[in-house]
Amino acid sequence: MRHQAIAIIGGSGFIGSHLVNALVELGKDVRIATRRRYNARHLSMLPIDVIEADVFDPVQLARFVEGADCVISLVGTLNGKRARPYGPEFARVHVELPTRIVAACEGKGVHRLIHISALGADVNGPSMYARSKGDGEKAVHAANVAWTIFRPSVVFGPEDRFLNKFAFLQRMFPVIPLAMPDAKFQPVYVDDVAKAIVNVLDLDAASRRTYELGGPTVYTLEDLVAYCGSVIGKHASIIRLPDALARLQALTFEMAPGEPVISRDNLDSMKVDNVLSGPLAPELGIEPTSIEAIAPVYLTGASSRSRFDTFRASAGR
Repeated sequence: MRHQAIAIIGGSGFIGSHLVNALVELGKDVRIATRRRYNARHLSMLPIDVIEADVFDPVQLARFVEGADCVISLVGTLNGKRARPYGPEFARVHVELPTRIVAACEGKGVHRLIHISALGADVNGPSMYARSKGDGEKAVHAANVAWTIFRPSVVFGPEDRFLNKFAFLQRMFPVIPLAMPDAKFQPVYVDDVAKAIVNVLDLDAASRRTYELGGPTVYTLEDLVAYCGSVIGKHASIIRLPDALARLQALTFEMAPGEPVISRDNLDSMKVDNVLSGPLAPELGIEPTSIEAIAPVYLTGASSRSRFDTFRASAGR
């Protein structure tokens, strides 16, 4: 079946913005939900419907998904209060919201659901993040719809909060005390994530399947920090922190105002390698893009083109 009307929850975020652009280029009718229209101002040039809605409210959520051929859920959080098995922020975003999305889809007759989870999601995982992601997947598994789950490794791209963070820290500080330097990642390019989602949208064989997403190369965290330094020409000295000091560092960041640079739960997540368990599924139709092919452009600010310039040109705007 061809899915034309696409309702995206989390569409104004990092992955969502790239996915929206890809769907628009295919001529899909796209709507996104946001608490405030201002949050989606960077999408204002695209022919999409931006709907102000509280997706945690079952009535507003049901109204938002009504008439959609497919719902795509992208919402996630990296941090929250500590509790067992996870704190209220993780419960609300990773478990309660997917459960409500499933109920809304079933109640409004939406037969296609794509849910973005995370590599390492596991109800028995070492971190609140992993456990809550695992329970969110369980809610999707129980859905009476044609669901597909994606588990990406850490996602990189021009607006990422991963490589950009490492570059920023090395511009600011000559020394980087690094926790979990040997933790392994297989970063995946944001446009490859968007392409994979688009490629299975109308694929019947993708129903009730879970797909891992990763890039072509596995790196240690220390490798990635050093690489970012080399790209921007700021080679900060990396101090490998032992576990005890790493947890003290994370606790200190948690006590500071704002979102922590790293949390104890982030450290717990990194106890499990964030890498693919096997090759990418061929039906995803992607040839994974390397960090080396993309990151130097945005880490150095070499490109002044917006990610929507191509679309604007093709649209004659």
